[in-house]
Amino acid sequence: MQIMGLSHPRGGQRNWRAKSRRISLLPGIFALLLNPALGQPGPAVRLARLSGEIVLDGVINEAAWQAVAPFAMLESYPNFGNEPSERTDIRVAYDNDYLYAAGQFLAKDMSLVRATALERDDMRFTDESFGIVLDTFNDNENALVFVVNSAGNRTDMSVAGDAQAPDGPPWNRSWNTFWDVATVRSDSGWSVEVRIPFSSLRFEDHDGIVVMGLTIWRFMAGKNQNVTYPPIEPKWDWGFVKPSIAQDIILEDVHASRPLYITPYVLGGQSWQQSLNTGGTKYDLTEESQGNWGLDVKYGITSNLTLDATLFTDFAQVEADDQQVNLTRFSLFFPEKRLFFQERASIFEFSNGGPNRMFHSRRIGLSDYGPVPILAGSRLVGRIGAWDVGILDMLTTDATFTEDDSLITIPAENFALGRLRRQVLNDYSYVGAMLTSRDNSAGNFSRAYGIDGIFRIWGDDYLEINLSQTISDTMPEAIPPADKAHLRIKFQRRGTVGGLFDFSLTRSGAHYMPGMGFQARNDFTRFGNRISYGILGAENSALYQAKANLDFSAFYRNSDGKLETGNLGISLDLNWKAGSFGNLRLVVKFENLTDTLRLPDDQNVPPGAYRFAELGGFYAMSFSRLIRTGVNFTLGPWYDGLWLTVGAGPSWTVSDHIRLSGQYQFTTASFPDREQGFSVHLVQLRLNANLNAKLSTATFVQINTAAGLAGINFRLRYNAREGNDFYLVYNEGLNLDRIGTPAPPFSANRTILIKYARTFLP
Repeated sequence: MQIMGLSHPRGGQRNWRAKSRRISLLPGIFALLLNPALGQPGPAVRLARLSGEIVLDGVINEAAWQAVAPFAMLESYPNFGNEPSERTDIRVAYDNDYLYAAGQFLAKDMSLVRATALERDDMRFTDESFGIVLDTFNDNENALVFVVNSAGNRTDMSVAGDAQAPDGPPWNRSWNTFWDVATVRSDSGWSVEVRIPFSSLRFEDHDGIVVMGLTIWRFMAGKNQNVTYPPIEPKWDWGFVKPSIAQDIILEDVHASRPLYITPYVLGGQSWQQSLNTGGTKYDLTEESQGNWGLDVKYGITSNLTLDATLFTDFAQVEADDQQVNLTRFSLFFPEKRLFFQERASIFEFSNGGPNRMFHSRRIGLSDYGPVPILAGSRLVGRIGAWDVGILDMLTTDATFTEDDSLITIPAENFALGRLRRQVLNDYSYVGAMLTSRDNSAGNFSRAYGIDGIFRIWGDDYLEINLSQTISDTMPEAIPPADKAHLRIKFQRRGTVGGLFDFSLTRSGAHYMPGMGFQARNDFTRFGNRISYGILGAENSALYQAKANLDFSAFYRNSDGKLETGNLGISLDLNWKAGSFGNLRLVVKFENLTDTLRLPDDQNVPPGAYRFAELGGFYAMSFSRLIRTGVNFTLGPWYDGLWLTVGAGPSWTVSDHIRLSGQYQFTTASFPDREQGFSVHLVQLRLNANLNAKLSTATFVQINTAAGLAGINFRLRYNAREGNDFYLVYNEGLNLDRIGTPAPPFSANRTILIKYARTFLP
């Protein structure tokens, strides 16, 4: 029997949460230690088991569906707690093999029920959609998300870290699995049926009893309105995918399966490369035929453990990285886009603050000179008892590159990683450990090991601690332990409403260098981050939310104790109920350069201490608009000069077949006292053209005047059926700066590839 209206979503006990604002940290810690059940969810809902057969056709007329009660939906955004403005009936049920969901969505004005996306995983906020969030392990941290628009286009993605993503959406669209959908549109609305095989989900069953977290929603883009179950208070930026506030559901007589998926691929193509000859007198054209094959295997070793194995791995179909302009003295961070490293990637996360991390999968198979062939690899993820487990081992072959008329050889390497995590004290707290090892055939090695924990102290207050250390064959002997270690302590009140804070203390040694991670700077002690206060607009107000912030941080060099970088700023974040949002900020900065800062056009900033201030902001139209744009600016003093950067990001959804979008950023700086300056243009253009849900194309053009390069990336994908993909990929790099003797050719390199992959299902 399905029980409705009697239970509370996780984290819904408001009495003790409200009181927690007045309780200090120390008593909160003792209360947590003495009461491990603090903050546990209310009674779980027993999900309905289907009493008959379901025909997946988008028409909800079976008697089995009529026996399932719809969930009570409430508006989450923009006016929390209201009844939906349009009738919304959503049912969720299951049988021995599948989880089913059905939705009947009425609309008074069908012109507002848009469906502009046809390509798989192209979730757009311009479209009306139905979403399901499943916290399959019920760990309050990770979830799988399934989204369908009214045309039946599917998006599946994963969520990690309880949807805490300060720099953008918390989901990863690269995660894919097998599931089926059917939709029907009418003059009065649309309906949908979703069928997700249990073999596509990883979960724990205890003698056939399974507990998961569930959130469902209907997003009405034409009204910019989101209705959900359970009711989601407007306290978080991404509450509708937040695992810890999902409703606990119980499934009975369901057993996790151990599927076997085998995906072979074949690849062929041609590449052309222009290289300066050894004498430096001309560019020689090198042609190379490419042919390869490979194999990916996914196997459920147990109901909770999944093994992924790969042989001769290829990522030809992955979109090119977004170009960036580096105006700092630190390395740029690029996110992972390769599918193999995405599933349950959160188990391998070990944050050192910001983009810094102990493990960054882009260290595998990628170098500063180009891709490095991956010979083979395996990955084991899942749960053993109370422990989340992650094991990764990858082997790359040696590779040779030409750089400035020199041959660069990268030896074969082995990358190994082990990760453990488990809940402690309560459902929202974790401790873990990680070990990484990177060895190459030349005898070099780099090791890193660390422990970390995240503890829910009270309500929305969390304490995070992580400590790690590195060793390598090049590290001098007798290095003090602190000089090869990284320590971070963070105390944070999560949310968007009321008084909020985010304090952190970090110390990184001069010799801390994780060979499989990303670390922008070393040898520093830092403290910061932010104090905020957020409010919600009244029900009749056009303003949805406003938040004032005080940002501060200071980096001190460990070597001499001097301030290296400092920031102090105020900012205001505004969100309107129509969907637009913006920010205005004023920041005072301090930089103490010990080395020359290299800038575009052979310009530089000499060593010294600099104090300057900048004014910046941005405004973005609602994502639900078919034609929209965002604009941003930063201006003010910069080191010993002045700078200005302005940008825009227009987007036009022409139809459900064509979408145009772009990004333009212009940066200019001048240093009058030194008679120096530079200007940089960064242009990105995207064209997505889809004939139907099976055939899609994506064209990505980038121009970076700082590097004097342009790039073209074209991908055609034909998805004949689930797990059956054909790709045509075209890449070309162009030289924009053709000054010199000899002048570089206009086309620097070109590649045309064809790839076919097919998954054999159980």
